[in-house]
Amino acid sequence: MKTGSRDAELEQILDGIGPRLRRLRRERGLTLEALAATTGISVSTLSRVESGKRNPTLDLLIPLARAHHVALDQLVAAPASGDPRVHLRPLRKERGSVLVPLTQYPGRVQVFKQVLAPRRPELVTHEGYEWLYVLAGRLRLILGAQDFTLRPGEVAEFDTTEPHWFGPADTSAVEILHLFGPRGDQAVVRAGPSTTDPAPPTVPDPPSTTP
Repeated sequence: MKTGSRDAELEQILDGIGPRLRRLRRERGLTLEALAATTGISVSTLSRVESGKRNPTLDLLIPLARAHHVALDQLVAAPASGDPRVHLRPLRKERGSVLVPLTQYPGRVQVFKQVLAPRRPELVTHEGYEWLYVLAGRLRLILGAQDFTLRPGEVAEFDTTEPHWFGPADTSAVEILHLFGPRGDQAVVRAGPSTTDPAPPTVPDPPSTTP
């Protein structure tokens, strides 16, 4: 009995994927030919999947999720109807920190809400560009030889190929919005230096493009 119930549930899920894919494609104003060019999946295969004549596999769903800018689980299961809320899934990290992904599709910029617990500074470097906005608490940002303290409402943005670290400025947790994307052209920090540390060199703003 249980096996039959699971089979019926699976069949219902599979039956819903095709119409969902067709709706997403039409909402984006794409033809089957345009989607085929983007995903590398043939027009005939796309048509059969959308019409329910072919069961979708991961090999098909992953490029389709990327093309439609949605998470894979949004193709497999329909969102709760009548509920406009975004159901976030916090991820608990080491030492009491919490990470909440706010973007649910693969894209150029990833957005997170983070609660960072106190931890020891360890500078790192990697490809990319980061933007930090303090929601609550005080954030310490070490960027190369510079040391900054940001308070609620203050923002920092920088090229992550510069050695950096950020975390609570004291023994309390700090809550931030964290955007991570492709490498920027220049490291820019818009924040005042810590009042307890020597004043670091000023990082200039980019030149104005206003005539």
